[in-house]
Amino acid sequence: MIDLFHKVCDECSKIVTTNYSTSFSLGIRVFDKRFRSPIYAIYGYVRFADEIVDTFHNFPKEDLLREFREATYQAIDRKISLNPILNSFQQTVHKYNIESGLIDAFLDSMEMDLHHDRYRKELYEEYIYGSAEVVGLMCLRVFCEGDDTQYQELKSSAQSLGAAFQKINFLRDIKSDFDERGRVYFPGVDFRDFTEADKELIEADIKKDFDAAYEGIVRLPKGARFGVYLAYMFYLSLFHKIKSTAASKVINERIRVPNRKKFYLLSVSALRNSLNLL
Repeated sequence: MIDLFHKVCDECSKIVTTNYSTSFSLGIRVFDKRFRSPIYAIYGYVRFADEIVDTFHNFPKEDLLREFREATYQAIDRKISLNPILNSFQQTVHKYNIESGLIDAFLDSMEMDLHHDRYRKELYEEYIYGSAEVVGLMCLRVFCEGDDTQYQELKSSAQSLGAAFQKINFLRDIKSDFDERGRVYFPGVDFRDFTEADKELIEADIKKDFDAAYEGIVRLPKGARFGVYLAYMFYLSLFHKIKSTAASKVINERIRVPNRKKFYLLSVSALRNSLNLL
């Protein structure tokens, strides 16, 4: 039965998500049931592409990413793939009319990581769009379920949320990105001389993204709103922790939000959601 095959593929995407991200997997679990599998599919897909460029150090990354791109479009064209992650993703692409331009922009940003370790302003903005904002837009396609008017109204906020998440990831992972991959994403930043002023400028930029994102979160469809809000709260908590940490410490250790704090935020967010206080 083909339905069983698709179910197994969806489960594989869920496994990828739950193993790689506590924050996102908790957020997805509180979505309305109809949204869970397609969001797992999107996360599983982008996670695997990211793994190629970030961790496959002893393998031919460029070849693997090119083959992943080719296999992506082959799966979309055929509407089937024996790669369970690609099969789950192609189903979501077709069901929610996810544009090829979003997929191309994402894969292009992954390719940028193979050729750049310093990002000037224009390249940085292009990377943020492709690696993060388009992922928010893919998810928004799912949440809007074909309502293009709603999609256009929420598009800017979805991009801002994706950008905020990615920039916080860059701050959190600034040491590993430099030590393991030789990368510094923030334009004009010298890792060996990362100052409080550098950090404050980045934080001000993230704050603007967070503010713009929240305006859209509260207008999301009911079945998606709480899950997105929860992910927002997890990242906001991480952001506040980074803000209260000295620049010298941020570049020497990975700042984390402990799981007990995440479950506290889950409880508080659930209460706010139940009282319509989001």
